[in-house]
Amino acid sequence: MILHFIYDSLDYKSWIILFFVLLLLADMIKNKNPFNFPPGPWPVPFLGNVFTEMDFKTMDKLAEVYGNVFSLRVGSEKMVIVSGYKTVKEALLGQIDCFVDRPNIPLFSKIFKKIGIISSSGYPWRMHRKFTVSHLRTFGEGKKSLELSVQQECVYLCDAFKAEKGPFDPLVTLNSAVSNIIACLIFGQRFDYHDEYYQNILRLDTECIKLAGSPRAQLYNVWPSLFDYLPGPHQTMFANYNKITDFLRGEIRKHREDWDPSNPRDYIDNYLSEMEMKESDPEANFNIESLVVACLDLVEAGTESSTTTLRWGLLYMIKFPEIQEKVQAEINSVIGLSRQPCLADKDNMPYTDAVIHEIQRFGNVVPLGFPKQAIKDTMLAGYFIPKGTSITTNLSSVLHDPHEWETPDTFNPKHFLDEQGRFRKRDAFQPFSAGKRACLGEQLARMELFLFFTSLLQRFSFSKCPGEEPSLDGEIWFTYAPAPFCICLSPV
Repeated sequence: MILHFIYDSLDYKSWIILFFVLLLLADMIKNKNPFNFPPGPWPVPFLGNVFTEMDFKTMDKLAEVYGNVFSLRVGSEKMVIVSGYKTVKEALLGQIDCFVDRPNIPLFSKIFKKIGIISSSGYPWRMHRKFTVSHLRTFGEGKKSLELSVQQECVYLCDAFKAEKGPFDPLVTLNSAVSNIIACLIFGQRFDYHDEYYQNILRLDTECIKLAGSPRAQLYNVWPSLFDYLPGPHQTMFANYNKITDFLRGEIRKHREDWDPSNPRDYIDNYLSEMEMKESDPEANFNIESLVVACLDLVEAGTESSTTTLRWGLLYMIKFPEIQEKVQAEINSVIGLSRQPCLADKDNMPYTDAVIHEIQRFGNVVPLGFPKQAIKDTMLAGYFIPKGTSITTNLSSVLHDPHEWETPDTFNPKHFLDEQGRFRKRDAFQPFSAGKRACLGEQLARMELFLFFTSLLQRFSFSKCPGEEPSLDGEIWFTYAPAPFCICLSPV
């Protein structure tokens, strides 16, 4: 009787309102935070905090309001943002076995398929990480041959800079040089800077990284099933990555044609051998598709961050010529002009080493790292973090923590020098993140940055172009990169 009365009493508009109220209640119940969950801005019903820009500057502002551990919701997915050196250290090192999986981020899951090295989790990730670390030790970081490869690439890079006539943007040339180091490790070869096909692959990849940080591309994460059919930057990313993976499949196909298991040349050859060894262990997920994604991981992680760091380095040198002069004086004193820089020189060049570290700190290239996921219920800074919650560590807040750095918002190489002018390590220097999900190629990146940077400043002095004043404000891509700028150079 009561239901019949209610049915007769409600008109069409009332039924719509009732339906909406019921949906709202369902949304509130479904997304209700557990007890002692980190606080955060009020989410919009059904959409969450989708209108909150997911960049490090916004995260810094929110941390000022809600504290170093706060939460956001995108659609129905909750995430926790961790800021400040001590809190990030607790998350990445104090609970080293807790935040090691990767959450499902639709934009990246569609591309990287939660396989390979960066996006995988659990047993397949552990096996791929172990294999990749072993390869880097065998073919890369532990061998003098890799240093020789970087030194040779430094020659090509300096020659390319010398050939420039007038002001030029260094992005493409730096990207070509850095990518060739990874190309040698993965494909066993480098590519000429004028190889149009390879240059197009690099351009496509750079465009993807630039688009990945845009708010319109991030909207894909809210409703991927809808945005799959709508135009936008995500469609450009998907098309670009299809072309890049076609290139990678072609390289893998060529390797399989003349593969000699007894004489591995590079990462692909080693992976093909590992595939045969792991045939009895399908859960390890060693297959061609995972190889394609693993190669994509290494190309992206190994190229973009180092290229962007070097761009920041050149920008800071033209903005702070007095620092450039001190670096060049140390290079002249320790190395001179008659030979190339080598890694052994670093210990005798504390000022140059300090400048490179400050470039990484102040450049803030990967400000939010890559999200992780809690594999079990845990506590962080007094808050309850349920299993499956996505965690983003604000590395920018670590590199600019006022409690850890004397002048956090100033480019200051003295952050890494003691009173005697000797290089000093800083615990809060975490551009590569920390813990089990820290950057695999950290040692390779350190080698590249030192050799490329010192080689360039050994050969050239850099200055801003007449009538131009490049900005120190960067652009927020997936990384944090300098706005396009041109340089002028003169031989030393």
